[in-house]
Amino acid sequence: MKPDIYQQVTDRIIEQLEQGVVPWKSPYFSKVGFPRNFASGRCYQGINVFLLGSLRFTSPYFLTFLQAKELGGHVRIGERGSLVVKYGTYTKQDDNAPAQDEEGETRRFLKAYTVFHASQIEGIEFPKPENLPELSITEKTARAREIVSGMPKAPEIREGSAVPCYRPSTDSVHMPERRFFGSEEAYYSTLFHELSHSTGHADRLARKSLLENKGIHAEGDTARKTYAEEELVAEMSASFLNAHAGIMESELGNSASYLQSWIEALKSKDAKGWVIRAASQAQKAANYILDIEREEVA
Repeated sequence: MKPDIYQQVTDRIIEQLEQGVVPWKSPYFSKVGFPRNFASGRCYQGINVFLLGSLRFTSPYFLTFLQAKELGGHVRIGERGSLVVKYGTYTKQDDNAPAQDEEGETRRFLKAYTVFHASQIEGIEFPKPENLPELSITEKTARAREIVSGMPKAPEIREGSAVPCYRPSTDSVHMPERRFFGSEEAYYSTLFHELSHSTGHADRLARKSLLENKGIHAEGDTARKTYAEEELVAEMSASFLNAHAGIMESELGNSASYLQSWIEALKSKDAKGWVIRAASQAQKAANYILDIEREEVA
């Protein structure tokens, strides 16, 4: 794998945070859908969702330079593309192994490439996004309730806690009473965050950052990194779920201290790899809660 690709992604995330934009909280996910490749029809996954969704485009379609050309169009002169990454595996054969031995070492790779948004491409007619009506609070929370009730092997949800949290020891989510939240949307967004933590339980996805998490007050760089990564997984996963529920995250707000905490965490020397890994784990967590199969990466 090429460390510079990890750094490119991390630098892009930090740049957006410093501009007051939280990449995993796009106000358009619930309006135009998740970013997707127009040629293949596949939705982008993991970190690519945030790299593209954070651009605030009002259409979900993207193409590579070559794909646009193959479809009879072209990228407008002077347009700047957007970074996406492809993550996969390949098998490396041992040159000293016997000829009949076809098994090799499985290695992972990360490749960066550039895509362009529909608005940057000429000569291709892209579908226009539907003008979705504004969702009422009742409709929004109804979908959120469906997501919560449909989660397979769900943890117990208990109200009455002073602060929201997930407790692995009892496999239970604890929430303050709803009247303490500013809105139903805020309640469910918080609940999505805690349910996302619960997907890391050993009986579900057995996520390392949850199983080895020693909490916010843990000492040592490794323990603090594990805590930060698990929190990032839950934040990103909740963003996916908010979009599926039709909750506009721009309405929920972000404090300056909240943004600064992520900026500081992502600037640490060992954060280059885990921001991409966290996005992948967040995708798995959200898909688990939604009880859907993971799509192929575009």
